Amino acid sequence: MNEHLKVLRSLTPSFYIKRGDQASIIGGVIEFIKELHQVLQALESKKQRKTLSPSPGPSPMGVPVQFPPVQADIPFGFEAGGGLPGACCNSSLADVEAKLSGSNVILKIVSRRITGQVLKIISVLERLCFEVLHLNVSSMEDTVLYSFVVKIGLECQLSLEELAVEVQQSFFSEPVYVNDID
Repeated sequence: MNEHLKVLRSLTPSFYIKRGDQASIIGGVIEFIKELHQVLQALESKKQRKTLSPSPGPSPMGVPVQFPPVQADIPFGFEAGGGLPGACCNSSLADVEAKLSGSNVILKIVSRRITGQVLKIISVLERLCFEVLHLNVSSMEDTVLYSFVVKIGLECQLSLEELAVEVQQSFFSEPVYVNDID
């Protein structure tokens, strides 16, 4: 058992393992595997977007953008039958998934890397009365996966479908930079 734990520890980046006890090593390995799974899903989503749209670049300025219909039956990032209510909104720029988990929403976004995009997403969430509790960013080459856990504010009246569409629309607006935030 100790030899297997040593191997697991050697294969896992050190920041995933907080202490040297067995439970910490196994917990860190589980988190690392989850992270690798998210990166795999991001790459699969990128591959799917490339096959669906030959030019995934942003729409030219001045041309109206057609937002795709919400696809609540085609989730990404979660195993089928996960049991959590949710909604998806996918386009050539990004795939957005929102899942309800108690009084929180788990929000996953896969897109190509866009400067300032995470700030735009956070700005949208705060404007819609969501509080960001946790943010995880995974990237590989030019693809990025943003995983948010957000708390639903008391004033929030949005459905999961509306939230997914609002986040999706942030990909079609002007970039936000740190210096632009109040």
